Amino acid sequence: MTKTNRKLKNILVTGGAGFIGCNFIHYLMGESTAGGESFTDAKFNGTIVNVDCLTYAGNAESLIDIEQKYGGSRYFFEKVDICDRPQIERILKQYDIDTIIHFAAESHVDRSILGPEAFMKTNVMGTFTLLDCAKNYWKKEDGSIRDDVLFHHISTDEVYGSLGETGYFLETTPYDPRSPYSSSKAGSDHIVMAYFHTYGLPITLSNCTNNYGPYQFPEKLLPLMISNIRDGKNLPVYGDGKNIRDWIYVEDHNRGVWQIVNQAEAGTKWNLGGENEWENIKLLNTVIDLTSKELGKNSEDVKKTITFVKDRPGHDRRYAIDCTKIKTELGWERKMTFEQGLLATIKWYLNHSEWIEHIQSGAYKDWIEKNYKEQGR
Repeated sequence: MTKTNRKLKNILVTGGAGFIGCNFIHYLMGESTAGGESFTDAKFNGTIVNVDCLTYAGNAESLIDIEQKYGGSRYFFEKVDICDRPQIERILKQYDIDTIIHFAAESHVDRSILGPEAFMKTNVMGTFTLLDCAKNYWKKEDGSIRDDVLFHHISTDEVYGSLGETGYFLETTPYDPRSPYSSSKAGSDHIVMAYFHTYGLPITLSNCTNNYGPYQFPEKLLPLMISNIRDGKNLPVYGDGKNIRDWIYVEDHNRGVWQIVNQAEAGTKWNLGGENEWENIKLLNTVIDLTSKELGKNSEDVKKTITFVKDRPGHDRRYAIDCTKIKTELGWERKMTFEQGLLATIKWYLNHSEWIEHIQSGAYKDWIEKNYKEQGR
């Protein structure tokens, strides 16, 4: 375990109104969405500044409880695009930011195929803008960078490409991205590392598998399926449904991020995952069984609504991550079993239909109509 002298006092969280970011803010503030004692160990008493431009996947409603309890004292929201350099410069100075935790990203693979430009702008240029502003703000009079600051970059296992039936992604696995989304994240990862090697900017980087849990945008697999089961709609599955993904509960991921930020040496890269591989079709059948039970529906009838649709272009077959490094070097461990987490997630979505309905109005609905109708979704 490395001892760092990082301040970790005034933290800028980008994308804090999105799925993983809003759960991270809840975790840091000791307001875990999971309840219980598993995720109450952040011990953070500083200030969070949430920068989010509230595009389709950002929802300020996800943080109403934080705003009511800490708004104006320990929590501040800035509706700002991370590509807006003057605004980012202002925020760093105004709040005396010493730590940046960068979640903000365009993240839906289907959207990246249909409209890649937004992904390049946010994921590549947005990350560059943040890094460059941080470098300038954290520069000392002698030109060197302070050592009590940190830029942590959140990335994905998709940058590694696709695995065969065996093997796991390591931190040293060469990058081989296959979609506009994963290539934009790979590009941002390289820029982050370049700012460490070239300018000495203190950075850490994490690559994570599929997250699940509360507050996830309803176009993603689990919330989409839970909502469609509730509403009696078809359940679309790409290709043959045998693509394999590794699933991690969002707060287990966020605990790992916080451990990295607190303990890891600058310039290091870490894999985070659930070590919990599921074929999409098997996962869907499990979700149908659990959700049907909660709703009092017949699961066999619901399974008849599974609809196989044309596969996504460049659809990676299998992702799986090896987390040995973070477990052995930082002592990270998962607190939530998949069985517990999946049931808690299903119950959360069924109990928060208003939250989903508010998101599914307006721009999101228009986009779905335009882009998915021809796929039978």
